[in-house]
Amino acid sequence: MLVTPDGCCLTQHRNHQMALLDVAIEDHHHLRVWHRHRPADTLELSLTLESTPDDPTIWVQLWDSKRLAATRVSPDADRWFSRTLNQPCSLVMMPASTHRAVDPAYARYEETLRFADVYPYLLIGQASLDDLNQRSGQPLAMLRFRPNIVVSGSEPYEEETWDRFRIGHQWFYGGESCGRCMITTLDPATGQTGPEPLRTLARYRHQGNKLVFGQYVLAESQPSPAITGSVETPVMLQVGQSIEGLSQRVVAHPQS
Repeated sequence: MLVTPDGCCLTQHRNHQMALLDVAIEDHHHLRVWHRHRPADTLELSLTLESTPDDPTIWVQLWDSKRLAATRVSPDADRWFSRTLNQPCSLVMMPASTHRAVDPAYARYEETLRFADVYPYLLIGQASLDDLNQRSGQPLAMLRFRPNIVVSGSEPYEEETWDRFRIGHQWFYGGESCGRCMITTLDPATGQTGPEPLRTLARYRHQGNKLVFGQYVLAESQPSPAITGSVETPVMLQVGQSIEGLSQRVVAHPQS
């Protein structure tokens, strides 16, 4: 996570240039980062970084999670991001000793997460985006909504009714619908803002005081030994896997 000198999380809403940062995984061990307009100026980060007890702790704030203990990745990373974004900032990681809990209203196994927004996974059906684009008359890319998992073959917004399902050997269960913010109005291709999609979502996707699009989900932390062979077996998702074992719940849909 990028943080300002006072420890507050830095997002695309505060610095639009972040939308123009691209990344690629190199040789399975490194992450390469560059600005889209300056592809030759790159930063390389290890994907196996681990903090040590000797690393100095800094306190950071992410939304409502105040005073989370973090450690800086490296002085080189701080200098690169500060120069590239034209704003003093630091790249931090979360040590294993820091525990940030998922909302207990939706967690089932006291799950934790790192520097994700409020849940570790966001799932969106392609049909939901197709419906939104048809209503707005302006095609928006799925990248604008930043889901971890995209599914096809479902009905629009059907994912909001999924209570428990399996992808490959990993079981998931549904949390709450994702309330969308101003960052969705930032075009990830250009870094420019506009009225969509919030203008269209305001016409039909109210849920309380939120405009919702996408469904937060959690991975079950206690997978069945009958499926995986061991509760310690790591699980890998792959493009093209089907959704199975689907159970559904009744939800109060926003106005259509």
